[in-house]
Amino acid sequence: MKRLQWPSWMPIDPYILLLLGTVGLAALLPARGTGADVASGASTAAIAFLFFLYGARLSTREAMEGLKHWRLHGTVLACTFVIFPLLGLAARGLEPVFLTHNLYTGLLFLTLVPSTIQSSIAFTSIARGNVPAAICAGSFSSLAGIVITPLLAAALLGNSGGGFSADSLVKIVLQLLVPFMAGQVLRPWIGGFITRHKKVLGYVDRGSILLVVYTAFSEGMVQGISHQVSPVRLAGLLVVEAVLLAVMLALTWYGSKALNFHREDRIAIQFAGSKKSLASGLPMASVLFGAHASLAVLPLMLFHQMQLMVCAVIAKRRAHDPEAAEAAETATTPVPPVAESRIAVGTGTRSG
Repeated sequence: MKRLQWPSWMPIDPYILLLLGTVGLAALLPARGTGADVASGASTAAIAFLFFLYGARLSTREAMEGLKHWRLHGTVLACTFVIFPLLGLAARGLEPVFLTHNLYTGLLFLTLVPSTIQSSIAFTSIARGNVPAAICAGSFSSLAGIVITPLLAAALLGNSGGGFSADSLVKIVLQLLVPFMAGQVLRPWIGGFITRHKKVLGYVDRGSILLVVYTAFSEGMVQGISHQVSPVRLAGLLVVEAVLLAVMLALTWYGSKALNFHREDRIAIQFAGSKKSLASGLPMASVLFGAHASLAVLPLMLFHQMQLMVCAVIAKRRAHDPEAAEAAETATTPVPPVAESRIAVGTGTRSG
């Protein structure tokens, strides 16, 4: 069967359309009563299974190898869990004139979630950057986020999330960390199966997230979320997120240059350090905020689509930079035997 391809001219990620469709379904047919209990239980199981798969996929050996490039990974982690949250705290001044309290809470939560993996790798590859570093950086961020995101949420959000409490940390451990560690432990036995069936399990991943979104927005609709966000407030949120993304893209690019990273590493830092993971953030929000998760994930969903569109343009432009063309030409130029010998003796790998 021929695989259907999404038109290249379409600027919207097709999965975002599925997410929006799920939100629409929750608005028209929200789960109530027994249906809500069933949806909530299924969502909890889906989240646990999702993080079990995350743990089973992550190669411990590759992660340890990636530690050799500690400066790059430290820079990405600092961008993700230090600079992003500081900018989120700075945005508090926009409340309540520009953002409502609930939208600001969602915006702040957005700044606390880990970086992406798949899109960071894809954009780094397109821009001819350090792909192995992007793989490791995204994996480290996702792994660290299982612990760091709930701790930051406890410190910065407190009870402002409307349901977030110390009990949420216990839920994080039971629903996220324990399944993740179980996946790591069982990886030697099930890793091959997961690799062989990664496409099918990829649908399971996305289906699980759609279930989480449906459950969260069903609860939100029952509580009257449609009356809490006006078009003006939504437009204000988009402007704030556009500024946030622009600031992070500039900081990661020029900041990594000031730290003397090579061009390939700067590309990996920019794409891994400026983005946030919808796949990790949605399940975490569901656990942390419970019935109030619908408003908490709205800023993340919007930011996710925005970052994909903007980074796609940047990646294509980076691929046509004079430096990229020179690097590609150098890579395809045969090296004389004598020069090759000198290079082998005198230098080491740059990416680690």
